[in-house]
Amino acid sequence: MEDADSGAERGARGPAEPATWEELVATALLGTARRGGSPQELLDAAALRTVRRRAGLRPAEAALRPPPAPHDPRPAPPRAARQRLAQLLAGRAATGGGHRRGAAPDLTELLPQWLATAERHGYRAPSELVPALLDAARARTDLRPRALALAGARGLWLARLNPEWRFALRATAGGAGQAPDPTDGPAVARLWEEGLFAERVALLGRVRAHDPAAALRLLGTTWPQERAEDRLMFLDSLRVGLSPADEPFLEEALGDRSRNVRATAAELLSALTGSALAGRMAVRALACVGPDGVEPPAECDAGMARDGVVRRPPAGRGERAWWLGQLVEAAPLSCWRERFAGLAPERIVELAVTGGWAEGWAEELHAAWCRAAVRQRDAAWSKALLGPPSAPPAAGPGTASLAERAKLLETLPEGERAAWVAGFVRAHGLSEAFQLLGVCRVPWAGELGRAVVDALEAAREAGSYPWSFSGVMGLAERCLDPAEADHLAALTVAEAQAPAEATPGADAYWAEAFGRLVATLRLRAAMLAELAPPAGSGGRT
Repeated sequence: MEDADSGAERGARGPAEPATWEELVATALLGTARRGGSPQELLDAAALRTVRRRAGLRPAEAALRPPPAPHDPRPAPPRAARQRLAQLLAGRAATGGGHRRGAAPDLTELLPQWLATAERHGYRAPSELVPALLDAARARTDLRPRALALAGARGLWLARLNPEWRFALRATAGGAGQAPDPTDGPAVARLWEEGLFAERVALLGRVRAHDPAAALRLLGTTWPQERAEDRLMFLDSLRVGLSPADEPFLEEALGDRSRNVRATAAELLSALTGSALAGRMAVRALACVGPDGVEPPAECDAGMARDGVVRRPPAGRGERAWWLGQLVEAAPLSCWRERFAGLAPERIVELAVTGGWAEGWAEELHAAWCRAAVRQRDAAWSKALLGPPSAPPAAGPGTASLAERAKLLETLPEGERAAWVAGFVRAHGLSEAFQLLGVCRVPWAGELGRAVVDALEAAREAGSYPWSFSGVMGLAERCLDPAEADHLAALTVAEAQAPAEATPGADAYWAEAFGRLVATLRLRAAMLAELAPPAGSGGRT
């Protein structure tokens, strides 16, 4: 805004002082040597003009005082945990410990773990740190769900006062206040009819988690009037709590005017292995694949298209192979045992790859079975398709990519998943294990944790540099069991006993990397201990 007494200011200006703020900025950018004067004179002039501008501001009309922030009944974390959160939010480097330069823990990467643990214990965010927590959530979308859950109603109260935090209102259904209780029918119906799209998606998800049938009824009230892109998002929310009760709605959606909606409905129905669509796909797939060989469909008829088979293949794929893969992917995996005279999945997969009857089609079949195992969450087929962990990453019984293996691993129980990945790390080291480690439960304890530590030690002894494993090292700092810290601490002195075949200087870098890993593990252990509820507090665990 223009100064209230700009004319008087111009009259009082000295000959060397720029006439406007813009000229001051220009002088700062070009340099006083080019524009005349000294840096001190420039700063004095800028300070003088700033004071004059502030003094000339006319007072604005006082706004109404906002209502008090709502009460949050959850307990605040213990004092030490609050101090740790302040440190993590500030992103300050950890002090002390005597580690080499560059060996300090990355505090920003520990913030998600602090938030997850605090949420598990039922804490709320400390009131004085809610603004910093909202700032962190604004900068990092991965923090938003847990950060907003910890900030609670007070976070929403603050978000309504600062435009930079409006994302919190968009991310929370009913951003003007508390989201309605899923059992409050009138409030749910009102938000469903009047809310923004993001609010409605979040509302449908909450109702679905509480009562899947109620969510389906709610969706049905407006389904014909919804836009195609909205119908797709709403339909995708039915993945949570998917059950045979959803089949009639999904069957009707197979006739939707949107191709993407039809495809999603078909995918969900194929995940219901007892659905009519799954049965139709089984008949088609069994007609194409059997012990005597593979005969892909000659055409994609109207019935196949209605059931979600896409007629036109991607570039580089043959039509018949494309159709075959879609049929096998959507057929219940249970149908293959009878087709192959009661053979177990491992034997069926082995025969497809090595038996000769699927010659030319083995890769297509294996990939389709992998997609089916992931979609149907079938652990037995996933184990068969994974093969032994000792098999080379690009071989084994039809094994495809590491990304595909990671998806298969997610269908296994946590213990079996960790054991398989530990076997893979012991057989192949860490260079190809990043995606597989990412699907394992944190912390990596027991066999998996020790396999990772042993592989890191083996890489050091082989003379590799630690930055060749930077992704795994970053994961290890966040995921390795803190109990491994003492064992790793011994490896930080390895540079004093470098093996003769080691690359010169590599051990010094490894010592620094191990030092950072040890410091991070010990910091995580302290962080978790600080968050533990006091004895007798009754907090959740």
